Amino acid sequence: MPKYLVHFAQLHADFRLPELDSLAVLENVKLTYEKSAYSDEHPFLVVECESDDEARKLIRRSILTKQIIRLVATAPTYDEVLEVAKRSTDLIDECRGKSFKFELDAFGRTFDQETQIARIEPFCFLPCGDVNLKNPEITLAYIEDYGHSETAAARNPERAFFGVLVGRGDRGTVTKYDLKKRQYLGTTSMDAELSLVMANQALVRAGSFVLDPFVGTGSFLVTCAHYGCFTMGTDIDGRQIRGKGERSIRSNVEQYKLGGRVLDTVVADIAHHPWRATQLWDAIVCDVGFVTVPAATLRSLPTNFFLVRQPPYGVRAGAKKLGFNANAKPPPGVDGPLPALKKNGELRYPSTIPYEMHDVIVDLIDFAAVHLVPGGRLVYWLPTIVDEYSPDDLPLHPQFKLVSNSAQVFGKWCRRLVTMEKLHDAGSLETGECQNAALAEAASANPAHAKFREVYFGDGRT
Repeated sequence: MPKYLVHFAQLHADFRLPELDSLAVLENVKLTYEKSAYSDEHPFLVVECESDDEARKLIRRSILTKQIIRLVATAPTYDEVLEVAKRSTDLIDECRGKSFKFELDAFGRTFDQETQIARIEPFCFLPCGDVNLKNPEITLAYIEDYGHSETAAARNPERAFFGVLVGRGDRGTVTKYDLKKRQYLGTTSMDAELSLVMANQALVRAGSFVLDPFVGTGSFLVTCAHYGCFTMGTDIDGRQIRGKGERSIRSNVEQYKLGGRVLDTVVADIAHHPWRATQLWDAIVCDVGFVTVPAATLRSLPTNFFLVRQPPYGVRAGAKKLGFNANAKPPPGVDGPLPALKKNGELRYPSTIPYEMHDVIVDLIDFAAVHLVPGGRLVYWLPTIVDEYSPDDLPLHPQFKLVSNSAQVFGKWCRRLVTMEKLHDAGSLETGECQNAALAEAASANPAHAKFREVYFGDGRT
């Protein structure tokens, strides 16, 4: 199969391969590569796929990929690359008479204009037609990789690549859904870039059904619906869903013209949900840890944006679920269960109790085991303490396989994007195999996400 160079964007290195692998599954692209040849220190990966059309399909909705190039030559030096290109009769025939553009790039170095000219001019042996910078028939790409070295040896590249550009990623969609442009968001709104990556890892596509059981201000509803699926969300805090005044999840849906895809939101918690015990959802996408928007992002937002700041919840105040608080005192004159309505006629909301992180994870996985279709994916964020984390901390389940586990580190703590895929139905499990996530959780006496809030606000916080 032809070889291609995947040129990743310079961010979220630990998420690159999981997104790429998920897109290969989503687009049904036969993809092979040597995982040992990839390093987070370099934004390049040489892969094999069947054709240029398949390569374009592979990255057309990728958020973490800049471009994909059909390789003509890769070698340690510029001169070696040039010699291989001169012997490529296929490339010469492909270029003959076509309008063209030449793109030059480097990792770990910046080229001045003189160097750029010196790199491009020797390729004049190619029988191309006129230069066309806006709409060329063929785009030639040359890249040098200098790595991260700051020594004198870095004056020479570690390797060089030359080929034909066949496709670009979907980086522009990040700008479209940028939080700075969104009418309604809160301190727990997930940034657009990672929300879109999650949609890709969840294999979201046109016609699929996606649930966010911790919907908050609806970031995942919007970004998943962008890809054509139908989305719904639930949250125990109805104030997050309703917003304030004209600012709400619904206003975001209208802003992006997604009214036909974002179906509705429901006030409920995952421990006491309204869904029938049936396989309905193709994907469940959520932020279990309710990690807040970085302070720098909040400071940069225009002042006319409505931010849900009170009451704080999630990491700041601890998750909640419906439950009876034995220490709560009943209103004066009330003996027995509380009436549904208050004396003033207002609806009385059920009482809540604390919901520890590890309990949330267990309930989420058990919920997904019942309500995801076979082949459906559960994609969720899990906050954890870096020094205490172990891969064994993640609860397993006989109906799921772990697809990926990527970390975004913030000093002493990090959040992990965990992707799991449902394998089969509970009815197909062999005798003795039908355990639930709670049993798997018990195998880890003290997982790193247990009591995360206490550690976050204690010595573990940075």
